[in-house]
Amino acid sequence: MADEAVIDTAMPGELSAEFEGGYTEGAEEFPTEGYAIADGDEPLEAMEEKGNETQLFGKWSFADVSVSDISLQDYIACTIKHATYLPHTAGRYQKKRFRKASCPIVERLACCLMRKGRNSGKKLLAMRIVQHTLENIHLMTDDNPIQVIVDAIINSGPREDSTRVGGAGVVRRQAVDMSPFRRVNYALYLLATGARESSFRNLKSMSECLAEELINAAKGSSNSYAIKKKDEIERVSKSNR
Repeated sequence: MADEAVIDTAMPGELSAEFEGGYTEGAEEFPTEGYAIADGDEPLEAMEEKGNETQLFGKWSFADVSVSDISLQDYIACTIKHATYLPHTAGRYQKKRFRKASCPIVERLACCLMRKGRNSGKKLLAMRIVQHTLENIHLMTDDNPIQVIVDAIINSGPREDSTRVGGAGVVRRQAVDMSPFRRVNYALYLLATGARESSFRNLKSMSECLAEELINAAKGSSNSYAIKKKDEIERVSKSNR
């Protein structure tokens, strides 16, 4: 009868004679060996490599990011070793001195945005601002936004500062060199402060102001708040040598 069930007599792990040759009907539509690559598609190997790579927000690669200043290479964590999907590792970076140097640099930027009391602890808000900032940077420059952030930090850190020396009522200012670690810390502080001040009572969003600040700082433009403050600090310290 047509409705009778077909009993497969093959042993477990074996194919029955009916399926031994493979599925042949409609083989033209479903090729068994590979697939045709359409124009503009990436090869399968390249897609697999990209899938295995850790990308920030699933879009931005750490592979081609470089630190041009050799003195800051140990303090700007932007290599493959420090690649993360999100700028939120929940690491205990304050427990030991210099441990925050291993914190991903984009996460450190997000942490610098959580300031002025009312923003304390709002890391998800800071992450969303950073995500929109990266999108804006890519639209405005067509570059990898992580590289723009690294260049902005390199250009914004003062190399010289002045300190108070003396006692017993006789105090003078003395110029001192700034350590590489403090340069990175100070650059992050200046970039975040400049973006916050420019977005205050402004129609532009925080992410747009931060993107402009980072782009101008990466170019070394004097339109950047961080670059202006850095030049001012270095000028004052030069007069106190």
